[in-house]
Amino acid sequence: MVRRKISETGGFAALRAFLQNSGISPQTLATAVRFSLQELSATAPGEAVEVRVPPYGATQCLQGGQHRRGTPPNVVETDALTWLALSCGKTTWERAVRDGKILASGSKAEDLATVLPVFSTSFCARLSAE
Repeated sequence: MVRRKISETGGFAALRAFLQNSGISPQTLATAVRFSLQELSATAPGEAVEVRVPPYGATQCLQGGQHRRGTPPNVVETDALTWLALSCGKTTWERAVRDGKILASGSKAEDLATVLPVFSTSFCARLSAE
């Protein structure tokens, strides 16, 4: 069960600001990242891969092995703008890896590509048009 710390209203408003390139504030960027990580955990529950978007947040997702202490064996790390672009379908996993925007380690880390984007591209298109 995923604890929802950011409401859908607040999360979608932050995503809209990102998608509309409307001079997103650091606080709104943080909200958008945290909301999308929250949604990833809801749509791909598990503890096999840790997704890190420093300094804004991290979450675990995908079924598989469990991790409890120390550095997880499967880690994906990226910056906030790349993460949001991946979450909304504005870029692909392959392109972000090719461009050096993702650090991924562990045999299950690349499985994250199977659950991206977090939000459908058609939903994000509608959200950005509002």
